Amino acid sequence: MTRIRVLIADDHNLVREGIRMILAPHADIEVVGEAADGREAIERTLTLAPDVLLLDIAMPGLGGLEAALEVRKQAPHVKVLVLTQYGDKEYVHRFLKIGAAGYVMKRAAGAELLSAIRAVYRGGSFLDPSIAPEVIEGYLRRSEAETGDAYDLLSDREKQVLKLIAEGRSNQEIADLLTLSVKTVMAHRASLMEKLDLHSRTDLVKFAISRRIVPMDPPHD
Repeated sequence: MTRIRVLIADDHNLVREGIRMILAPHADIEVVGEAADGREAIERTLTLAPDVLLLDIAMPGLGGLEAALEVRKQAPHVKVLVLTQYGDKEYVHRFLKIGAAGYVMKRAAGAELLSAIRAVYRGGSFLDPSIAPEVIEGYLRRSEAETGDAYDLLSDREKQVLKLIAEGRSNQEIADLLTLSVKTVMAHRASLMEKLDLHSRTDLVKFAISRRIVPMDPPHD
């Protein structure tokens, strides 16, 4: 039997242990490793080559969105399945737009998580039933109303830099988290500001909040 190799990325040890307990009885699924933050999630994805990456959104250092962007670029064969407390349709839209294969709420039953893992492994997608109708309706409205979104003009790296700036990170911190030089971070910042027609850090923060790239008051995840 071919087993589905799963990597769990969440900053809470109890959450990772709970997921392991849910998955352990199922012979077709194997947990190959764990990660406690976004940077570790990227590194272990590249070294362990899982089939599915279970990825939390809010983690210390490099968050889920930045990690997902990097995994999609460096290991496009890995299915990213977001597992989180965030049910805001804007978050779901961002992750689906960058190529996440599914989105599951942490309050979901174990059976839903298993279904999601198996579905994305087979090449399908999975959207938590509790948020699916609202997300689909919002997506349809967005498709009808939008002729273009300035955010979509940004490269994946610029999106990572934008989110980290909006979280209050310094150029040096961003450079360390993304393994870049400060000069390169500054170049990305200048480029994304030009594309968005924004002129200060405050403008970037306001833009990020307005587009739900970062929450104003996120739940503890």
